[in-house]
Amino acid sequence: MTLGVSDVARARTFYEALGWSGESPDGSIVWFQAGGMIVALWDRASLAGDSAVVDQGGWGGVTLAHNVASPEDVNRVMEEAHTSGAAIGREPTATFWGGYSGVFLDLDGHPWEVAHNPGWPLSPDDGSVSLH
Repeated sequence: MTLGVSDVARARTFYEALGWSGESPDGSIVWFQAGGMIVALWDRASLAGDSAVVDQGGWGGVTLAHNVASPEDVNRVMEEAHTSGAAIGREPTATFWGGYSGVFLDLDGHPWEVAHNPGWPLSPDDGSVSLH
């Protein structure tokens, strides 16, 4: 998954403040290992060109989710994001589906839901989420 960002170095600093560890071959793109996937940060205009789309600057109809082990972890991650410069879109609260979640917007406006779903266990080995 690649996020188009306005300033790669600034975005890298933000995600590293959340505890992520990134690597970059030249500073123009940064990769973070996120469980079994990679989250990349790349210049928004470069990503749009590479993806053959016209960037109209609006929300792209995608919200990212970060699943954690408890409501306390939701609160902790939301506070880390806020302290690192994120805007809080929705304060953490109990959900209609029996969990607990909140939403923050990163420095480029990408929405992240931080959620605890008691029906989705997390692996004690790597923190990956499972539907069963």
